[in-house]
Amino acid sequence: METVVYYLFLILSALIALTVHEFSHGYIAYKLGDPTARSLGRLTLNPIKHIDPIGALCMVFFKFGWARPVPINPRYFKKPKRDFALVALGGPLSNFILAIFSALFHTVLLFAFSNHRFSSEFGLSIVQNTLDFLFIFHIINLGFMIFNLIPIPPLDGSRILNVILPDKVYFKIMKYERTIYYVFLGWLLVGDVLCDVLMKSPLVANSPLLSGVVSVLSLSDMISTAINAISGLIFNFFNLLFR
Repeated sequence: METVVYYLFLILSALIALTVHEFSHGYIAYKLGDPTARSLGRLTLNPIKHIDPIGALCMVFFKFGWARPVPINPRYFKKPKRDFALVALGGPLSNFILAIFSALFHTVLLFAFSNHRFSSEFGLSIVQNTLDFLFIFHIINLGFMIFNLIPIPPLDGSRILNVILPDKVYFKIMKYERTIYYVFLGWLLVGDVLCDVLMKSPLVANSPLLSGVVSVLSLSDMISTAINAISGLIFNFFNLLFR
């Protein structure tokens, strides 16, 4: 695939994924009684309303990232702890659904045209580009889901953690939300470089134990491994259906 087309597909996939993700947060909150997102114009499928520049760039270059959070006011909820967790879960769940359907359409299209003889290069190009887009869209949505489920504030996983942890412990963690966010961002941006540097050391390279410890520095590698594992399971399931 040409580089320009590849990045166009990445950008389009990222815009759709983050827009649906944030819309899902706002929609579930609205259904649970919170009108905040709607009143502020965030209950929309307009991607401009949801873009976080750094998060969007991370999605394009690392295949995972984040959007500008939809404002939520838990005071509107009947059961704040449970409902806040449901709102947080809604975003990653929407990305998982998109990943499932894109994999299904990719498998159906591949099966339908696997033995087809195209009469022109244009027809072949259309099908190939559609397959490429569906796969990129699938990977982007899985990355967005996995990344946002990490239980570190301000990601969705930290909100879901609220259901599991005692209130006292959770609120102590959330007191340092901004500090944790910057440390996490540093891990994301610097971890890969540091990991590459250390892996070139003979001491680390020749030790499976040290290599395993150092590999934790690379968040993108860990997320990529998770993406590939989940993607493989999904495609294997659909391939079995169409055998």
